[in-house]
Amino acid sequence: MRPILRRAVLGGGLALIASSLASRSGLSAPTARLWQKWAANDPTSRAVIDHEPWGIFLRRYLIEEPDGINRLRYGEVSVLDRRALERYLEEMSKVPVHSLNPAEQFAYWVNLYNAMTVKVVLDHYPVASIRELSLGGSFLPTFITGGSGPWQAKLAQIEGEALALDDIEHRILRPLFKDNRIHYAVNCASIGCPTLMPDPFTAANLEVLLDRGARLYVNHPRGARAEAGGLTVSSIYSWYKEDFDGTWQGVLAHLRRFANPVTARMLAAFETISADAYDWRLNDTATYAKTAQAPERV
Repeated sequence: MRPILRRAVLGGGLALIASSLASRSGLSAPTARLWQKWAANDPTSRAVIDHEPWGIFLRRYLIEEPDGINRLRYGEVSVLDRRALERYLEEMSKVPVHSLNPAEQFAYWVNLYNAMTVKVVLDHYPVASIRELSLGGSFLPTFITGGSGPWQAKLAQIEGEALALDDIEHRILRPLFKDNRIHYAVNCASIGCPTLMPDPFTAANLEVLLDRGARLYVNHPRGARAEAGGLTVSSIYSWYKEDFDGTWQGVLAHLRRFANPVTARMLAAFETISADAYDWRLNDTATYAKTAQAPERV
């Protein structure tokens, strides 16, 4: 997931930049462009990657709060568990990804992305938002500056290639698998992001978790909600509209696909989408009491 500037944190001339960028006509996320090196797989492979160390970490530190959002106890992660997370990522760096079947690859990349994101937050904790990390040296979004934020920092070495979070999401997962449910799988450590699952993705549970993630998000107010001015959806559907047939009608069709009866009745009242919003505050249990307000607009 990619960062978007919020006008509230900017002043002077930069506020004008943020205002301009917030218009839907001028704002888009990176296009999905396949890194051809990662297109190879072995459909006959029965190799299974062990993601249980990541699962132990999640089950130990991920908490579902009463508002239906899963948050991590970043401040309580022990030294031993940080080392265990680092060892897991080290083991993942040794995996011969090309020798895996497609489903095993999908699960591998999602778990790698999410574990890397948690580690980079822990490495800089405490922070109020992942956007504060600015590993590229600027606070402007990566798809504007081309080089800031944790998303473009090379955080892993896989089969001799240095990879960033952006590489995994936009150059591997999105273009290779062409499944918009990817947006419910990769997690950007923010309140506005789809749910971080308490179990690792595997080839066996992939379809179940992708559908579960979609339903949890679509039927939560941060996914879609009715407001006085119309239907407000997560900014994810604006940034990645190309993954939802490129239109608001495509987004609405997607929302209706995963809507429960209550959400379906709410969506039936709308023919288009009026606004989008996103909350970039860290998905930290320590700040749960501060998140009762509505998500921040972008």
